[in-house]
Amino acid sequence: MTEQPDKLDLHSQDIPEEKKQELLRLFPEISTEGGKIDFERLKQAMGEMVDVGKERYGMNWPGKADCFKTIQAPSMGTLRPCPEESINFDTTENLIFEGDNLEVLKLLQKSYLGKIKMIYIDPPYNTGKEFIYPDNYTESLQTYLQYTGQVDNEGKKFSTNTEADGRFHSKWMNMMYPRLYLARNLLRDDGVIFISIDDNEVSNLRKLCDEIFGEENFVDCVIWKKRYGGGAKEKYLVTLHEYALFYAKNKEILGELFIPLDKESVDRYYKLKDENYHIRGLYRTHPLEAGKAVDDRPNLIFPIIAPDGTKIMPERQWYWNEERVKESINKGEIEFIKGKNGWTVHSKQYLKDENGEIRQAKAFSIIDDVYSQHGTNEMIDIFGNAKVFSYPKPSNLLAQIINMGTNNDSNSIILDFFSGSATTSQAVLDLNKQDNGNRKFILVQLPEPCAPDSEAFKAGYNEASGVRSQK
Repeated sequence: MTEQPDKLDLHSQDIPEEKKQELLRLFPEISTEGGKIDFERLKQAMGEMVDVGKERYGMNWPGKADCFKTIQAPSMGTLRPCPEESINFDTTENLIFEGDNLEVLKLLQKSYLGKIKMIYIDPPYNTGKEFIYPDNYTESLQTYLQYTGQVDNEGKKFSTNTEADGRFHSKWMNMMYPRLYLARNLLRDDGVIFISIDDNEVSNLRKLCDEIFGEENFVDCVIWKKRYGGGAKEKYLVTLHEYALFYAKNKEILGELFIPLDKESVDRYYKLKDENYHIRGLYRTHPLEAGKAVDDRPNLIFPIIAPDGTKIMPERQWYWNEERVKESINKGEIEFIKGKNGWTVHSKQYLKDENGEIRQAKAFSIIDDVYSQHGTNEMIDIFGNAKVFSYPKPSNLLAQIINMGTNNDSNSIILDFFSGSATTSQAVLDLNKQDNGNRKFILVQLPEPCAPDSEAFKAGYNEASGVRSQK
């Protein structure tokens, strides 16, 4: 990877200064003595484009102003290499950071600014059963974990952000806003972010992302059907799905998105063979007759001559014009099928293009072929115990999302700063094996102590980040 830095700068970036210099480059006339910004001059320079009204459309909540103070505060963290805990420390380009993700995101601003192709995160869903914490890093880790409600005085984990809390949603948004803001800076101009979430905060997350990334850069809301049955314990409906909000840094330059055709689709749909097989491979057929959803176009109404000389007229019109149909017939790319009601015309959709390259497909906004149980099974395969790590995302789910977001860029850098069970890294490594790609991952995870009575601790792990206890 040509853009991978040799080493990380240990100092965080001064984001307010960067923004100020950017404004002064665009509007040098707003500079005052001492290099500060005159906002009155800025309003004059922007004219009617400045909204000076007291009431405006937007999102606000208790603590939002402090989010910007959190963003602007310099990092208090220091990166310490750990070669003794690493594999191929001097040659690997994959990174795993153990620490708070806000601090790490600040430290990444210089070395990875504008270099990340894709971010995937699976943050706390704010269900009332997980910690949602303020940002304070001046104490020791144990003090910090107690202060933030992750563990009690005896080191046992417990919850703090219940629905009885007067700022139940505000706490969660105050945690997410600075992290998303800093994460956007790391994306390439054609970069994207996927954020897993459920119904507890999906509406608030959508508004946060609209503000940070711009609602014009919303791409889609991917729905993951995470299970296929059950629900006896449900009070109302059986909830089968979660979401992954999909935003681009700049959708205008993102371009069309394609994913590789999976083997199941190839085996299921591409079964026919003709004289073009040696270049184009197998093919499937599609009726050339246009449906009612297609606008009326008189130039698409004309006869097509069948093999026996019969003139075939469409009931409405064809999908293609006459010139394209004649060219495709000459190339053998049209198939005529005779049934009891006469001839029908079909286009051939080949597995490969004219250069022999396998065609790509458009991803669906619903993922319904991988379930949460698959993630649990992976934990059993690795640890022999499903309870070592609860509710991990399946690696195949992440592989599909990465394919969707990287658009066949097999040299992408993928960042996950709520890495949990490190499923993202597994998906990256699996994809590289499949296509000989050179994708790299950056993971961030807080070294959360495992409770002594937990299955993870019994298995020999004293931290959720995967550090073995010394016994």
